[in-house]
Amino acid sequence: MKRVAILISGGGSNMVALAESMAGDHPARPVLVLSNDPEAGGLAKAAAMGIATAAVDHRPFGKDRAGFEAELLKPLMEVAPDIVCLAGFMRVLTPGFVNHFAGRMLNIHPSLLPKYPGLHTHQRALDAGDAEAGCTVHEVTPVLDDGPILGQARVPVKAGDTAETLAARVLVQEHRLYPAVLRRFAEGDRRPVLL
Repeated sequence: MKRVAILISGGGSNMVALAESMAGDHPARPVLVLSNDPEAGGLAKAAAMGIATAAVDHRPFGKDRAGFEAELLKPLMEVAPDIVCLAGFMRVLTPGFVNHFAGRMLNIHPSLLPKYPGLHTHQRALDAGDAEAGCTVHEVTPVLDDGPILGQARVPVKAGDTAETLAARVLVQEHRLYPAVLRRFAEGDRRPVLL
């Protein structure tokens, strides 16, 4: 059984989708939900699901990313995860941290990578006049939003869409795509999932 740690920064809707999927004959189980914000709503949701939680507030570290990540590693090392899933974790990780979990860290990003790495993806898709948008699960590498693509889901851009309405439709697909990719990845299959 693969051990999965999930990193979050907010409400944790993707974390909940991942955790709920890891049941029955699924080859993985959640062992920790970790946040950079002690007030993140997802921590209470994880605790209510019986998953261990921890938080390392990034704010006291200022620009000392290495110091923050050294503290972030401690609860992770205690649970020895086989897979680390970034699920709305809003901190850019250093190469040193990423390389610690090389080939074992996944992220979900709200665009059809390689389009629109970084922030404000939905507005950027609208500004570009794209006919479709979506989300991508990829392996995390030291380059932001640049690792091998493990899955994508597409949604049409509709007339009158705002960044908010588009984001809401993409989020529905995120909750389908990430669990599907995690299951396949936990089984040792890295072929992309396309929804």
